Amino acid sequence: MNSKIILRYLSQLKAHLPGKDSQKIHASNELLLRSELFSAKQMQQHGKTIAGAHKLSPGRTSNQLLARMADNENVLFGVRNLLTKAVGDNHHITPAEEWFLDNFYLIEEQIRTARRHLPKVYSRELPHLANGPSAALPRVYDIALEMISHGDGQVDSKALSLFVAAYQTVTVLTLGELWAIPIMLRLALIENIRRIAVRISTDRANRNIADHWANRMTVIAEKDPKSLFLEIADMVRSDPPMVGAFIAEITRRLQGQSPSLALPLTWIEQRLSEYGQTIKALVHLETQQQAADQVSMSNSIGSLRFLGAMDWREFVETMSVVDQILREDAPDIYVKMDFSTRDRYRHVVEKIAKKSRSPESEVARTAISLARKCSAKNGRYDCTAHVGFYLIDKGLSELEQLMKVRLSPVEEIIRLGRRIPLLLYIGAIIGLTIIFTGSLLAKAHTDGLHGWPLAILGFLALLCTSHLAIALVNWLATLLVAPHPLPRMDFSKGIPPEYRTLVAVPTMLLSAQNIPNLIEALEIRFLANRDDNLRFALLTDFRDAKEETLPDE
Repeated sequence: MNSKIILRYLSQLKAHLPGKDSQKIHASNELLLRSELFSAKQMQQHGKTIAGAHKLSPGRTSNQLLARMADNENVLFGVRNLLTKAVGDNHHITPAEEWFLDNFYLIEEQIRTARRHLPKVYSRELPHLANGPSAALPRVYDIALEMISHGDGQVDSKALSLFVAAYQTVTVLTLGELWAIPIMLRLALIENIRRIAVRISTDRANRNIADHWANRMTVIAEKDPKSLFLEIADMVRSDPPMVGAFIAEITRRLQGQSPSLALPLTWIEQRLSEYGQTIKALVHLETQQQAADQVSMSNSIGSLRFLGAMDWREFVETMSVVDQILREDAPDIYVKMDFSTRDRYRHVVEKIAKKSRSPESEVARTAISLARKCSAKNGRYDCTAHVGFYLIDKGLSELEQLMKVRLSPVEEIIRLGRRIPLLLYIGAIIGLTIIFTGSLLAKAHTDGLHGWPLAILGFLALLCTSHLAIALVNWLATLLVAPHPLPRMDFSKGIPPEYRTLVAVPTMLLSAQNIPNLIEALEIRFLANRDDNLRFALLTDFRDAKEETLPDE
């Protein structure tokens, strides 16, 4: 039988087979996060465009990101197992698959980080979109998706800063959204890797099919070339997927081998011609797709590394409108404070804005206005001239009144307790002591104890229950009362001349032999804290005595 008769027979057999369309692409319906690549300037303009298109939905919505992340994790682990098996079976691995396997530990670590930094309440409190493909999802998550799709998975600090800054020229992001940008970028990158992984896993399954038939045909061609026709007929009946991955792999395995192995390639070429395609064209497209998948996968993994290395504290401060307003503090104290103190101030502004339903910028501007009024009245170095007086000190109530903050009953009780802490502390101890003692005396009286024995028992019970009440109140205080650290200045680069300081160490001069030890300790303190504007001194005195002077002084 010549090859033309064989191919005609196989075509007739294929036409009578019930099955799937040979041109069906077995891939996920989810498209890759890959849009037109933008430069930094184009990304800046795009930020303004999507800011104008975003519409927020009122209230809270369901948390879909955590469920999607769990699904992504399951898919990625499934793809990892599939590729690991392919490596164990000595199959040919594409560059994108190799990138995925070599860096899966990083992907797994980033999934754990995302789960740790994305509690349910936090995601629900973020502003959500009411329109577009990301409807019911956080606005900042859609911003992350835009960054990933128009950068092909690549994120850099310059493009990100330009994009967010341009977005805020139209719509200002909240502090919570700015802090959520790194976690949302992680989720978007994991989503992008998941979609690439679904594609390469589908291609891997098609290549495995190609390897299966190539192995069988190679063995038959070596042992019994005449039976190759039956093997080709079996492949036709199996309805192999006529897609790029299958065509490229089976062509790589069979092309250039024995002349008999050209027959299955000839049949494949004929089948593709019915759809206006050729083996050469599909192999070329598959090569391009593998190169694009490799670039997207490498960019996404490189961006995950970038997210862990970037200083997000500096990014948030640079992008925060609230921080820019607070830096107008008249005495310039806010600017010179350390990061934790500035961040504490900003969080107070964020909290007041949520309770008053006012923009964070308006809250910060009101606090600055109050500080400026007191600066003009009392001088710029008065404590009331500093914006912190109205954020974490006694001026907070005045700011809350201006912003019409509504406190819950629990918060009102807590505020009352802070105004009378000693009375509350002693009152709680006395109250618990009376309750415990009264309970014991009531039980004793019921059991028939009266008179002096009951009084003595009451006195002893009062002593015992008072100790119990003190222990309970102290334990509850450690649980309910949170410590508030004092505001700190940032002297990490040295103490400025205007803040030069003398550290005085109070000590007693007990004997002449004690003086060298004190001097040595003073020197150690000086050497351990070298600064041009920091000095150390001993503030000394002699022991108490009945006379003005003693011989050993």
